[in-house]
Amino acid sequence: MKRIGISLFFSASLAAAVAQTNATPRALSLDDCIQSALAHNFDLQIQRYDPQLSLYGLYADYSGYDPTFNLSGEHKWNSGAISSNGYTNTTLIGTNAVSNFVLFPRNSSDQNLLNTDLGGSLPWGLNYDFVANLTQSYGPSYSGTTNLLASANKNTDGSVEVDLTQHLLKNFWIDSTRLTIQVDKNRLKYAGQTLRQHFINTITEVENAYYELIYAQESVKVQQEALTLAQTQLDQDKQRVQVGSLAPLDVQQDEAQVAQSQASLIAAQSKLNSSQNALKNLITDKYTEWHDVDIQPTATLAAPVVMFDLQDSWNKGLTIRPDLLQARLDVEKQGINLKFERNQLFPSLDVVGSYGYGGANRDYSGTFDQINTGDQPYYTFGAKLSMPLGNVSARNGYKAGKVTEKQLLLTLKQLEQTVMVNIDNAVKLAQSDYQSVEASRQARTYAEAALNAEQKKYAVGKSTTFTVLQLQNTLTSDRAAEIRALANYNEDLANLSQQEGSTLERHKIDVQAK
Repeated sequence: MKRIGISLFFSASLAAAVAQTNATPRALSLDDCIQSALAHNFDLQIQRYDPQLSLYGLYADYSGYDPTFNLSGEHKWNSGAISSNGYTNTTLIGTNAVSNFVLFPRNSSDQNLLNTDLGGSLPWGLNYDFVANLTQSYGPSYSGTTNLLASANKNTDGSVEVDLTQHLLKNFWIDSTRLTIQVDKNRLKYAGQTLRQHFINTITEVENAYYELIYAQESVKVQQEALTLAQTQLDQDKQRVQVGSLAPLDVQQDEAQVAQSQASLIAAQSKLNSSQNALKNLITDKYTEWHDVDIQPTATLAAPVVMFDLQDSWNKGLTIRPDLLQARLDVEKQGINLKFERNQLFPSLDVVGSYGYGGANRDYSGTFDQINTGDQPYYTFGAKLSMPLGNVSARNGYKAGKVTEKQLLLTLKQLEQTVMVNIDNAVKLAQSDYQSVEASRQARTYAEAALNAEQKKYAVGKSTTFTVLQLQNTLTSDRAAEIRALANYNEDLANLSQQEGSTLERHKIDVQAK
């Protein structure tokens, strides 16, 4: 047992010495750690891009209002095939009648066509189209009796006009393009709240990791003090055995206590290493640069007095919690969808009209001149009505949308109640742990006094080694309980802010997306 204890002690001491030799101490406050996490935490770096992606998607939705320009040119040529439908011409030659089949005239055509238009839609349901056409036709004309070239003709026709269609019922106050834009605006806000939630979660994790690191350091100190007490007791009892005032069996109890303290110290040092790495992982994106850094928190475990106000905490939670705001955005989104589905119940009634100028001449310039002067105006106007007789899809889609809205409202109310319960639990836990801090502090004070008194009794032979060792264990346990309660209380305050959704406001942090 003695050899095992000595071996463990030297192993722990060697590991600690190596770690201290390689590590570079760096003092960091909680605010330092939070600021480092805001700049270098991988999760936050990744999530910052989501609102930007949502914004690009929203910008893309406006392409529904982008005008479309079309231009086409075409050349047509027709050989003017002779028609097989004609008439019979009878000629009297001498005493014989001779019949000749006479062909109808044929035409060979050659055309150049140019068509262009610029069209699109506007946010109030108006579709527009600016159209320009130009057709030039030329080619020979043949005689119907001789099939010989009779004349050559050339003609150029053109027009410019604007065509308008205004929706009056269906797709008037909202259509698919406006639906997509409004929904994606809603989702952009949703992505912003998702980013806020990630910030809140990460900062809370940093706070908890920071206090866990302080706890781990204090825990090492507690176990080192326990090992010192046990080693001192062992050294004193060895002297008593040498002078014959103590039985050798009691020394074995001391050695067992030393070995147990050494094992606890090794476990505490391992926990300290893990706590260091947990905090480093949250505050850096270059772990290799922090690997040999020994983070030394500048804060200490304390129990600041907080006046808890449940109503104020509820008000914060119901007002600024990201998940609640997202649930309300879901209800708002469904309202947008319901508005569109209701508009689809109406028949399609459109007012249509067009206005333009035409021109016709042998060449382009003459046609352009006529169009420019507006000598040949024309216009049309009217209305179109389209009414699906059953409209089953639209009616049932609207009914389903109303049911979905009711479901989302109930989900929102359920979440609000859950938030209130969680905040209530968080407040009560913080109050309870604050009381535990004071209770554990008193227990530790009493344990120190009891051990001191028992050691004095043991020195005059009025106590036993077993009793002293028991009180040493009690003191170590009470010291550990005190620092655990302190760490828990500080973490409770961080977790309460997380439940309220007030973490960013408490640390005065403004969330910025990429």
